[in-house]
Amino acid sequence: MTITQPDNARLFRTLHNPVEPLALANAWDVASARVIEAAGAPAIATTSAGVAWSLGAPDGDVLTRDRALKLIARIVTAVAVPVTADIEGGYGTDAAGVAETVSGVLAAGAVGVNIEDGARPPAELAVRLAAARQSADRAGADLFLNARIDTFLLGLGDPDTRLKETLARAHLYVDAGADGIFVPGVTDTDTIAALARDIPVPLNVMASPGTPTVAELGALGVARVSLGSGLAQAAYAAARRAAQDLFGTGGYDSLAQGIPFPELNALLSGSH
Repeated sequence: MTITQPDNARLFRTLHNPVEPLALANAWDVASARVIEAAGAPAIATTSAGVAWSLGAPDGDVLTRDRALKLIARIVTAVAVPVTADIEGGYGTDAAGVAETVSGVLAAGAVGVNIEDGARPPAELAVRLAAARQSADRAGADLFLNARIDTFLLGLGDPDTRLKETLARAHLYVDAGADGIFVPGVTDTDTIAALARDIPVPLNVMASPGTPTVAELGALGVARVSLGSGLAQAAYAAARRAAQDLFGTGGYDSLAQGIPFPELNALLSGSH
């Protein structure tokens, strides 16, 4: 049976449940996506930072739309599970550009996007989210629109009022059409619980060492847990360790934990 974009979109939406939060190990190329899928992932999320790095660009709205969309399309083609794409601020200078990006994401077969506010005024992201929603509606597509709030990640504003500001942004973004709210950079359990209580759509947090487990986050009300760029950073750290061993001691022990060649090669059969 052929799995269609609408099928995957419906499935992806149902996966957002605090009883069993959606755990996402973010991919940055076809090989990483296939490895993650083979490990049992119910869905694949891309990391915009990892994608940019793999294509020779820094993170931060530098990568061009066309290059990002081509990579998203390759990943969608390579896996059977739903794919949601991190598109930074929308790969557009204005709302019309964001709408064009979303049209391209849908054409690539993805079922969701992340759009971040970063240092932008919240009202600007609200306009971008509305444009993304309208673009999906015009296409007759079910798009899971995840709005990322960077108040905690970037340390924006007064720490004493950061939670209040985050919640205000969340409600603004939901009113603009967001299906989910992503708040990276927060690990305090009381803050996470407060966010989950007050945000009327699924809450997504980013996990790193020291973050509560997926089950513990679910008990706090979190519906989606992402690794963000962390997995790509760990992979590049493994490459650096192996290179430092080679050029330092002349040793190769860092390669011992690698995926066996036949196993990795087999994962890419039919993914070209």
